[in-house]
Parts: sequence; C-alpha cells; structure tokens
Amino acid sequence: MSDSSESEAVQAAPFDTKAYRSTLGCFATGVTIITTRRADGECVGLTINSFNSVSLDPPLVLWSLSLYSQSLPAFQEASYFAVNILAADQAHLSNRFASQKPNRFEGVNFTFGKGGAPLIEGCAAYLECQQQYRHYGGDHIIFLGRVVDFVSTQREPLIFCRGGYAVARPFTGGSEEDPAE
Repeated sequence: MSDSSESEAVQAAPFDTKAYRSTLGCFATGVTIITTRRADGECVGLTINSFNSVSLDPPLVLWSLSLYSQSLPAFQEASYFAVNILAADQAHLSNRFASQKPNRFEGVNFTFGKGGAPLIEGCAAYLECQQQYRHYGGDHIIFLGRVVDFVSTQREPLIFCRGGYAVARPFTGGSEEDPAE
C-alpha cells in the first residue's frame, strides 16, 4: 500500500501577480525617460525603470519595453536612443512620460544628442546609445545599446521603490551593525 500523500497530485497555487509586483517593488530602481525619434522626426519618450548597465568594455546598457507599447515601433526602427536619468525634482516628468498623453514633449525643454535622440534638460545624467541588439523576453523586448556619449551631473537622482518616488543620497558613514548611523 502506498502513502496517500505521495500518490496525490500536488497542485501549484495560482501565481499571484499582484504579490509578485509588490515583491519586485522592494528593489529600488532609478527612474529614466528613454527617448528616440521616428523617421519623420517626431520625438518619442517614455518612463522606464528597467534600465541597467551590462558591460564597461564595450560600454553597454539595457532596458526593456512591453510588446504592447504604442512606442515599440519607434524604438525598433531607431538607430539611437537616449537614457535620461531623472533628477530628484523631475517626478512630474516621470509621471508625464508614463501617461498616455499624446504629446509628452510639449513644454519640455530638451536638445538633440549626437544620434538625434532628445536629451531632457535638468536630468541627473544622460546616456546616448546606438542600438546594438534586441532580445525577446516574455512579454517584453530587451534593448541593448552601446553608449556613445554620456554626461553626469551632481544633481540628486530620482528613485522608485515600493510604489513611490524617493531621493537617492549616498551613504557615507555608519557601521556594519547600524547602517542608518
């Protein structure tokens, strides 16, 4: 006779996407606006926190975009994109570029970088990137770009954690026992 607990099929609990998203929110990320231009010259940009560095040699970065994004064709066709790393006082821009507002650049001061992608004024840093690779990952496309130019300022960066914005400040002291000191 076999043990009934061994013979019963183990049914996995349904995947709780809300709890999963909340768990991912424990990882603080920088807030960026990725920008490019369509072939007709129209500026395209959206808020992304999936940005990450990949390599120093060559200098590569990555970010991902939903397969369902209305901006996807512009980024698939573009040769260049810019990563605008937002400063602490630019949460309003993060919200604007995360919205469905039709002309997100209206009233926003920017210049064009070497590859033609918009560089939003006042950011903590900028990375101008030439597209190198695209990979499919689930319901997103992962874009890898080679950094061709960058600017870093002393402005405090904006971060996102647990569903809200925060300001990143370097930790400059304390002890291992109490990092808050």
